[in-house]
Amino acid sequence: MTTRYQRILLKLSGEALMGEDNYGINQIVIRRIVAEIEEVNKLGVEIAIVVGGGNIFRGMKSANGDMERVTADYMGMLATVMNALALQDAMKRVGLIPRIQSALRIDQVVEPYIRGKAMRYLKEGWIVIFAAGTGNPFFTTDTAAALRGMEMDVDIVLKATKVDGIYSSDPQVNPQATRFSKLSFDEAISKNLQVMDATALTLCRDQKLPLNVFSIFKPGALKRIIIGEDEGTFVMI
Repeated sequence: MTTRYQRILLKLSGEALMGEDNYGINQIVIRRIVAEIEEVNKLGVEIAIVVGGGNIFRGMKSANGDMERVTADYMGMLATVMNALALQDAMKRVGLIPRIQSALRIDQVVEPYIRGKAMRYLKEGWIVIFAAGTGNPFFTTDTAAALRGMEMDVDIVLKATKVDGIYSSDPQVNPQATRFSKLSFDEAISKNLQVMDATALTLCRDQKLPLNVFSIFKPGALKRIIIGEDEGTFVMI
C-alpha cells in the first residue's frame, strides 16, 4: 500500500489516554490507540510520539493556584514519563519495539534524549516515544511535538485529539460549530482556534512542517491520513 508520509510525529494528549474517565490511564483506550499505531507501523511508516501528561497532572492549571509555575511544569513533565511507560508496555504486548527518550534525566527508567540514537531507532522501524516535553518549564508538549518533529525531520505532525479536526468553536458547546478541512497556520493563529499553542504553530509554520489534527478515537483515522485520504483538518503554509 502506498503511503503519503514515510516518517511522522504523533502528538498524543494525556487526556486521550484517559478516555471517558476523569483521571489516569484507561487500559482499554490505550490498547485501542496502540492498535491504530501498530497498523501504521506495519505499512513501514517510521513513528515518533510525543505524549502529554494532562490526565495525571497539568502544570499550567496547577500554577494558577498556590503552586509555583516552574515546580508545576516539572511535575507535569514527570507525568508524561508515566504515560510514556504505559504506552511502551502496551506496545511491547503486541510485538512492537518502543524506546522512550526523556528530556529529563531518569536513567534508571528511560533513556535521555539523544537525537542521533532516536534517528537510528526510527530507521530500524522502532517507535520512539519522547517524554518530559522539551525539558524546560513554560513550554507545552505541543511545542515539544513541533520541536521534536523538526529535529527528527518528519514529514508531518499529527495531533491526536478527542475531536475529529479543528472547528470554528467548541463543538461540544456549540452544535452549530463547523469543521475546517484545511487551514493555513496564519489562520489558525489569528482565529485563536486553540488547536495548539501559538509557539508550536509558529514553529511549524516557519519550518514549513505541515500539521493534521484528527480524532484518535475514530477507527482507522490515523491510517487514512497516512495513505493520503481526507481526514481531520490539514494545516499548511
